[in-house]
Amino acid sequence: MDEHKIKRHVIGIDISTELTAYAIVDLQGSIVAKESFPTTDYTNVAEYVTILSDKIITMVEKNGGYESIRSVGVSAPSGNFLTGSMENASNMPWKGHVPLAAMLRDRLGLAVALGNDAHVTADGEKSFGAARGLRDFVVVTVSSHGGVGSCIYIDGRPHLGASGFAGEFGHLCLIENGRQCTCGHKGCVEEYTSARGLVETVHEVISETGKSSLLSGKETFCIKDVADACEQGDEVAIEAFRRTGEYLGMGLAVYASLIDPEAIILTGDMMVYDKWLMDAVRQTFDAHIFQNLRGKIELLISPLNNNERDLLGASALAWDVKEYSLFK
Repeated sequence: MDEHKIKRHVIGIDISTELTAYAIVDLQGSIVAKESFPTTDYTNVAEYVTILSDKIITMVEKNGGYESIRSVGVSAPSGNFLTGSMENASNMPWKGHVPLAAMLRDRLGLAVALGNDAHVTADGEKSFGAARGLRDFVVVTVSSHGGVGSCIYIDGRPHLGASGFAGEFGHLCLIENGRQCTCGHKGCVEEYTSARGLVETVHEVISETGKSSLLSGKETFCIKDVADACEQGDEVAIEAFRRTGEYLGMGLAVYASLIDPEAIILTGDMMVYDKWLMDAVRQTFDAHIFQNLRGKIELLISPLNNNERDLLGASALAWDVKEYSLFK
């Protein structure tokens, strides 16, 4: 093969509830160009795909042209790698089954692989992060907006399950008849360990204890507000993080007892505040994991930049898809 004809770049796309980021990534995992726009601007998926495709085309034309692009990888909530569709994404405006990979392929003229955001995060960790050198591991993402997701790697390959939805850790029932989840069920892990779960726990602590807090009386606040209150010694905020860590540790202990991984890698913007979470996570995890596994499974926090991990994971997905192009 003529080395000059080898395509040395792919497109990585990371779709979240708030933002869509897209980038040109080279063979070494370096981001050549990167741009983004608000996902929330487009409630019509056809319009969204048109705008995203046009933006990608413009970026590609400014950075080497189509002849350098091999394929496209997409990270999406409730993305199914086996079907190339987003399927019943509870946190997104586009409902039902959305054949996003096919829609983008038709617009861009390139091969497109689509994966669940947790699956793509794990690909990023395997290729560039804490999972390098591991064969059996779980990546769990705990984020502000997207909730909680995970991906299982077994013998060096992602385990997607018969229908493509293996690893829905966020929708494991943690509390019987507990908090209402966006998926329609109650008591899911996501409702107790995500950022919105933390906020709800703050309200519960205030209600249960009657303690005054820097967060008392605030109609809305975010995870950073809770962490800032912790830094100022706020007992309610500290207790809310501790309980959240307990919930997460309990769920992870169940997960690890079933899977027996080498490590569980924690990612997502909740992990920025690990100093308030991880003591409780580790203590609860050790207390509830199957005794023969205690001390054998590492709990790791990803070293990758939260803003780039899924773009890199999407690029790894793109390199694995069979090449196709209308522009050969």
